[in-house]
Amino acid sequence: MKEKLQRKPSLNKSPPTSGRRLRHRHLRMRIKMVIEDLCRVIRFICTVEFWRMTVLWPLSLLLSQYMLLRQVGSSHKSRSYPCSESSKFMRNGVKCRVCVITGATSGLGAAAAHALSREGFFVVLVGRSSELLSKTMLEIREQNENAQVKAFIVDMTSFSSITKSKVSLQQWLLENDMHPSVQLLINNAGILATSTRSTSYGLDEMMATNYFGAFCLTQVLLPLLMSSPVPSRIVNVTSFTHRNVYDVQVDNMFFYEKRFSKSKQYPFAQIYEYSKLYLLLLTHELHSQFSMMEYRCPVSINAADPGVVRTNIMREVPSCLSSLAFFALKLLGLLQCPDSGVSSTLDAALAPPDASGLYFYGGKGRTIDPSALSLDPKLQKKLWTISSDLFKELRHA
Repeated sequence: MKEKLQRKPSLNKSPPTSGRRLRHRHLRMRIKMVIEDLCRVIRFICTVEFWRMTVLWPLSLLLSQYMLLRQVGSSHKSRSYPCSESSKFMRNGVKCRVCVITGATSGLGAAAAHALSREGFFVVLVGRSSELLSKTMLEIREQNENAQVKAFIVDMTSFSSITKSKVSLQQWLLENDMHPSVQLLINNAGILATSTRSTSYGLDEMMATNYFGAFCLTQVLLPLLMSSPVPSRIVNVTSFTHRNVYDVQVDNMFFYEKRFSKSKQYPFAQIYEYSKLYLLLLTHELHSQFSMMEYRCPVSINAADPGVVRTNIMREVPSCLSSLAFFALKLLGLLQCPDSGVSSTLDAALAPPDASGLYFYGGKGRTIDPSALSLDPKLQKKLWTISSDLFKELRHA
C-alpha cells in the first residue's frame, strides 16, 4: 500500500502536453511574422517611392481639386448627358450597344459594369480570373435581372491573349446575330506593382498592364469601333498622378523589365505615373487622328480620372500604411467608394458624340485640363510611333 501511495504523486508531474508545445510554437511563429511585417514596413518607408507617394501624390490631387473648384460657376463647364434611346440604335441596325470593360472584376471596373448594364449596354467583362468574372456576372444579374452581360478571359499583359480576344468577340457577335461592332471600350485595367516583374514578352508587368495592354486592345478593337453604325467611344482611365511627371524621355526600352531589373530599387511609383501619362498621350494622339480624317469618324475618345477611390490597387503596399492613407484621405473628404468614383468614367463614356479629347474629373460631367506635358503633340506622336513599332514587332514574332 505504501508503495502505491508513494507512486501516486509522481503521476501529477507529467511533462508539458503536446497541445501546450503547439501553442508555444504558434506564438513564436506569430511573433516572427509580426517582426517580419514590421521590418517590411520600415524598409518600405525608407524608400524614395514611398515618399513620392506620400508627398507628391497628395499635392497633385490637391492641384486637381483646386482646378475643379476654380471652374465652379464657369460658363464653359461641361454637363452630364443621359444615354440615347435604344430605339435610335435599333433603327441603325444595332440591337444592343456593346461595351467592353477591362479590369471589370473589382473596383471601378465592376462599378462601371453595373452602371452601364443599367443604361442598356450589353456589357462585356474582360479579366484574368474566370472565378471573379463569373462572380461579377452573377452580382450584376442579381441587381438587374434585365442585365445583358458576357465575360472573356483576357490577360492584358499578353499580346497573344489580347489578339485572340478579338476573334472570340467577333465569333460571339456572329453567333448571337448582333452587329459586328463595338460601341464603347473602357480601358480600366491597372495595377500598382511594388516589385519588378516581367511578362512573357520581357515587358515590365505594370507598364504592360496599365498602358501597353490598353494600346494593343485599342488597336485590335479599333476596326470594330470604326464599323459601328452609331457613334462609338474609347475611354482611358488615367490618374492625377500623371501631373508628377515633368520631363520624359520616350523610348521603347522603358517598356522592358530589364531596364529596372538591375536597379537597387524598383521605381514603382514613377512607373505608375508614367503609365498614366502615356494613356493621356494616347488619348490626345487618337483624338487628333480621328479629327483629321477626311470622312466623319464615328469614334471619339476621352480620358477619365476617378480621383482617389478605395479599391484593391494598393494591395501590394503594406496594409497598415494603405489603411492609414485611406483614413487620412477620408478625413479630408477626398476618399470615394467605387460607386461614387466611377462617375467621371461614366461621364466620359456617356457624353455626346462631339465631346472628344476631354479630361473628365470630379463627376457631374465636369472637365479640367491635364498636365501641359500630356498636351505636347511631339511627345504624343513619338509615343504613338514607338508603341506602334512594338505592336507590329510582337504581332510578327
